[in-house]
Amino acid sequence: MELRQLRYFVILAEELHFGRAAQRHHIGQSALSQQLRLLERELGVRLLDRSTHHVKLTGCGKTFLAEARKILAQVDRAVALARSERERPTLRVGILDPSYDSMPLVLNEVQERFPDLKIHQVGASLPQQYQWLSDGRLDVGFGRAFLTPPEIASKVFRLDRLGVLVSADHRLAGMETVPVKMLADERVMLSDDDQTPEFNQLVIELCRSADVVPTPYHGSSDHVHGALLPVSRGRCVYCVPASGVPASPQVVWRRLVGPDAVYPWSVLWRTGDKSSHVRAVVECAMKLARERGWLLDGARTERPQHVYAQVGI
Repeated sequence: MELRQLRYFVILAEELHFGRAAQRHHIGQSALSQQLRLLERELGVRLLDRSTHHVKLTGCGKTFLAEARKILAQVDRAVALARSERERPTLRVGILDPSYDSMPLVLNEVQERFPDLKIHQVGASLPQQYQWLSDGRLDVGFGRAFLTPPEIASKVFRLDRLGVLVSADHRLAGMETVPVKMLADERVMLSDDDQTPEFNQLVIELCRSADVVPTPYHGSSDHVHGALLPVSRGRCVYCVPASGVPASPQVVWRRLVGPDAVYPWSVLWRTGDKSSHVRAVVECAMKLARERGWLLDGARTERPQHVYAQVGI
């Protein structure tokens, strides 16, 4: 059975006249008649009563007509959806960790501006984002602009205060802020260096600025939620920006001081890409930075100038 046979049958059922039905389909009457006979043979029932002067539906034909219309309507809807999906513009975005709120807030602003834009989020490390931006697999990315290749442009939109995640009953949990030098007595969980080299470098440089050599925890995690269990059990501590602090009663976050530090979030895109959607991501990021004070909050922290250089600002 073919879809065209269903369409032929439905039109004939509406016209009850082979000549008019053939004209609507732009085919000959004999061809139309042949296709209807093939359809009846396939079904094993008579759908039409034909005579020299009239055509009418049989009881089977009336039942089949109702279902045939449903099938054709569903097919037409599927085709329309497929075509609209094909025609919708797509923005491919690289994200480090969905736990951080910077990226979803920016993308929500972009979606408000372009309701028909299809935003496809791809989990990717910073090295992967650089590669995929360069070869066209991504349109924009987010992260710290660390050792950015010349083909990647960037713009800082948030200075995210850095802190340490500890268990709720940890000795540091009762402190309002935690001096970086106190990390000397802790096992610090880092991430896989292939996945987040820029963040590991930030933590290591921050510790060095306080004459601390961090003791690495024997495990690692590329996502904040992956660190929750060992941190909550008191096995280690985990450095994380304020925007990624999880809502969990088992852990607390305390800002690191002496020196303070920030994680500088940047929008990343291919140098020379002037597309309206990429431009919108940058504009929305800077709009949120102004409205929420994302650049001012980080800049207000008091720290020696050399720490700014270490964190890439």
